[in-house]
Order: sequence, then C-alpha cells, then structure tokens
Amino acid sequence: MRNPFRKPSAPEPGRPVGVVRVDARTKKLAKRLRAGEFAVIDHADLDRVAAESLVECRPAAVLNAAPSISGRYPNLGPGILIEAGVPLIDDLGPDIMRLKEGQRVVLDLAEDSPDRGSVRPVGSDEILAQGTVQTAASVATAMEEAKAGLAVQLEAFAANTMEYMRGERDLLLNGVGMPDVRTDMNGRHVLVVVRGYSYKEDLRALKPYIREYKPVIIGVDGGADAVLEAGFKPDMIVGDMDSVSDRALGCGAEVVVHAYRDGRAPGLKRVEDLGVEHLVFAATGTSEDVAMLLADAAGAELIVALGTHATLLEFLDKGRAGMSSTFLTRLKVGGRLIDAKGVSRLYRTRISGWHLMVLALAGLIALFVALAATPAGQTLLGLSGAMWDDIINFFRSILGLAPKTPSV
Repeated sequence: MRNPFRKPSAPEPGRPVGVVRVDARTKKLAKRLRAGEFAVIDHADLDRVAAESLVECRPAAVLNAAPSISGRYPNLGPGILIEAGVPLIDDLGPDIMRLKEGQRVVLDLAEDSPDRGSVRPVGSDEILAQGTVQTAASVATAMEEAKAGLAVQLEAFAANTMEYMRGERDLLLNGVGMPDVRTDMNGRHVLVVVRGYSYKEDLRALKPYIREYKPVIIGVDGGADAVLEAGFKPDMIVGDMDSVSDRALGCGAEVVVHAYRDGRAPGLKRVEDLGVEHLVFAATGTSEDVAMLLADAAGAELIVALGTHATLLEFLDKGRAGMSSTFLTRLKVGGRLIDAKGVSRLYRTRISGWHLMVLALAGLIALFVALAATPAGQTLLGLSGAMWDDIINFFRSILGLAPKTPSV
C-alpha cells in the first residue's frame, strides 16, 4: 500500500513533521488552521460540512481522536478528505487531544502494518497515539457496512421527530412564543443562508437573483459572514452566535439570539458585550429552523433555503437528534420553501455575453443597411461621414499630419 504521508520535502521519508492545531470542535479549528499544518480533532462520524471546511484550509493531515466512521450511518466526511488528498489517521484516542496548540509532531507508519499510523512529539521517541490510516478502499468498505445501520437510524429519527412535535406543537401550529421582529418580510422573498452544503457555489449562482429580486437576507450564524463575503449585507442574523464574526454582528442587521427551552442562550453574553441590539427566541431545534419559522410567521411570499439540510442522509450526516426539527419545520413552511439549487437552475440565463455581443453587432449591421436603402438614411450617413472626417482631421492636425481626403 502506498504511504499517503510520503513527501519529498519531509526530513525523513514517510515521516512528515508539522505544527498541530487542536480543537474538539472542528468548525472552530477551521478558523485558525493554516495550510501544511496538522488538524487534531475529536469528531465521531465526520460530516460533510466539517470535512469541506478542513479541505479549504489545505492541512497536511487530519488526526481524529474519534472514529471518523462509527458505522451508525454512511457519513460523507472521510470520503471528502480522502478524495481531496488529505491524509486521515483515525481513532487515535483521547491522548491525541493532549497535544498543545502549535506543538510540532512527527507522523509515522508502522513498517509491518501500513494501515496503522502513529504520532509522536518532535525530539521524543515516545508514541503519543496510534490509529488507523484511512484510504479510499477502507472508507468505501466502511460506508457499505454502515448502510446496514440506516434502518436503526431511521427509527431513531422518527422517534425524535415525534418528541419534537409534542414539545413544540404550540409554536409550529399557532406561533406561540414567536418574537416580533422589525424586519419587514411580508409579501417578499426571503433568502436563508446557512454555512452548509455547497453554500459558496449556490451563493455565487444566486447573485443575479439577489440583485433583481432584492430578497430579505437572513444569515444563520456564519452564514452572515458568507453573505458579506459575497458582497451583500444580511438584513437579519439568527443563531447561537458561535460561528458568526464581530464584523457581521456589527453590520446593522437585526440580531435574533437562538435560546434553548430551558432558558440557556450561549450567544447572549457575547451579543450583550458587543452592545448589539437583539431579540431572544427560545425554541427547540436548529438555528436554520428558527430562521425559516420567523420568515414564515412574518408573511414571506417565498423562502429560499441556501446551504440547509434537505434530505434524510443530510439530516443524519449532521449528527444531531435535533435535526428532526428541520424535517418538521420544512413541512410547516410547506409550499413557500424552495431550495437554492432549484432557484439557480430555474433563474440561470441561457444567453452568454458573447451571444449578446453578436446580437448587438447584427442589429447595428441591419440598421446600417436600412439607412443606406433610403434617401433620408443616405443623407444621414453622408453627414455622419463628414463629421468623422472633421474629427479625424482635427486630431491629425494636432499630430502634425496631412489632412485626410474628405469622404465623397
């Protein structure tokens, strides 16, 4: 088996050395991870969004304390890392999290067992942790085995859905507890932006739609930063404020802090410390659910969901029992909801800029021929030619050149 860590520039063949960035929360780690560093995470059943955020940082390798594929369901993250060429050492155990931020380590493979990888600090022979080196073949095998667990996960998902429906029926059916927001969404399109699946590509594809329809834009946590990066401004920011930047919170958007039913609001202190005016919305489920429910209650004509979860596999891949709330929220919003990919496919123009240039040139030629076919048009063309002769002679005189012979 080919050694995935073999690099010509490494001090020792097959033993790359690098700096580690350590965090149990992958999305926080991705904010400070730099190219060529080692990402140390503790993320069981690595999901697609987390994997994509790591790939964007171009790490030298990902070291996971937990199993990246537990077998509960066929999660998508490990395959994304392997396909992007990012080595993944899996199931290293809790000791790997003892590494200090910025510490330099050496990665190694066992000579007699190339599917096993180890990690040790630079300057030490002590092996800190050992795990499994994932390959395309091992991930494919694990994914096939994990498909057998889908039936169990589906039953658990259904049970969680019923539990959520019992706990939030007043909110879902009657809007009880819905805060009064100042953002006017009545009769307008609302774009809900979540930093999730393919959000960058979808946001780029929707730029013409945003410019023409000018929808109300709701950024869900880090989705607000994605909106700003795309050159737009969010009208509202919803979430527990764990991944949104201070810049976004200070952009003038209305801020709605998502709180839990027991009264806890993790992002409340941060918003208060920044002095940002805000509302608190206590609800079970995810922040993207809260955003869609707010838009629905405010009378939005159409809700466009960007980066949100839409399929059962995506709900499971998120790795939260609370994702069943998104399933029910989508049922509640009903016919007002459309996925961003559907909008981009329907709205995308089929006429390229080259086609428009050819069309304009053909129109000019047709106009010239029409003018040349009539006495009045011939007179106009003659006057236009004389005017251009005068302009050309003027510039030729400035350059000291002989005047051009007038057009006949």
